[in-house]
Amino acid sequence: MKISRIAQLGAVAAIAALTLAGCASNESGAGAPPASSDAPAGLSGTLTGSGATSQQVAVQSWTAEFQTTNPDVTVNYDPAGSGTGRESFGSGAVAFAGSDRAFKAEEISAGPFDACAAGSDLVEIPAYVSPIAIVFTLDGVDSLNLDAATLAGIFAGTITTWNDPAIAATNSGVTLPSTAITPVHRSDKSGTTANFTDYLSKTAESAWTYGSVEEWPVQGGEAAQGTSGVANAVKGGQGTIGYIDSSQAADFSSVSVKVGDEFVAHSPEGAAIALDASPFDEGRADTDLAIKIDRTTTEAGAYPVMLVSYLIGCAEYKDAAAAELVKGFFTTAISESGQESAASNAGSAPISDSLREKATTAIDAIK
Repeated sequence: MKISRIAQLGAVAAIAALTLAGCASNESGAGAPPASSDAPAGLSGTLTGSGATSQQVAVQSWTAEFQTTNPDVTVNYDPAGSGTGRESFGSGAVAFAGSDRAFKAEEISAGPFDACAAGSDLVEIPAYVSPIAIVFTLDGVDSLNLDAATLAGIFAGTITTWNDPAIAATNSGVTLPSTAITPVHRSDKSGTTANFTDYLSKTAESAWTYGSVEEWPVQGGEAAQGTSGVANAVKGGQGTIGYIDSSQAADFSSVSVKVGDEFVAHSPEGAAIALDASPFDEGRADTDLAIKIDRTTTEAGAYPVMLVSYLIGCAEYKDAAAAELVKGFFTTAISESGQESAASNAGSAPISDSLREKATTAIDAIK
């Protein structure tokens, strides 16, 4: 999959019609983008979704664009976290979910998905591609180079001070204080946590023995709700370190991770290169475009600490009106203008034309 170069991080539109819980500080700014030429038009009703906090700025952008041709549609999205979003979708409380991971095969088999018609497949669309920034607050230090084993030791609680030899080894010339390290993690069930721990488990298995999990498995450190909660906790502390979607990392000191023989800073371009190296998951329905991220890639410039966040719906809904709204909103989200709008406002990497073609085929199947 080839992904185009993305625009720089910008301000997001303030959207009165979009209801969001726990809004982040970067959610105000420029007006709505122009409508996509292939966007649906003339729809009406209320579309309700829930899920990933990472997507909330992108969802605002997509909503603004969707409403330019569908002013009679209200979109409500609660950024309560990926796990809550999937649970709400499964119970039929919302028509779609945003999630920083796709449903696992065993979860799909177990069901139920109460909004879907009996026997319906799921539609899982990789609509938001973003690096996970590892950010910290430490007086006198603006950036650090860390390999996977050292990061795993920090978050596992086995590396406890900033002047630890493992940190010093990859940061020659940096004056490191003896300040205690306070790892900050998500308190909620989180797809961002799942992606971050997946990176640790795939690249530093001996130092990170907890696997790929959505609920933080280590005692100690500091817990915070949502992406914005972790960002605020890291910013408000001293010696703190945490993991957040890069859309909220502009004002932080951050870690460059070791990939091959180089250290790579978080960037949408780096996430795009890592995605290029990653195949689709096998054994899924044609409408289920789950991607298996290659965390161990050594491709030059790749940043494998990244997430692919999905828009998730039903291939066949019980409610035809809900199907129409979901289909229209998903179409807007993956459109070229929808992706560029999210890139400009949230710093994400637009999906490639070939991925858009596959996603369009999957969305067209919604009924």
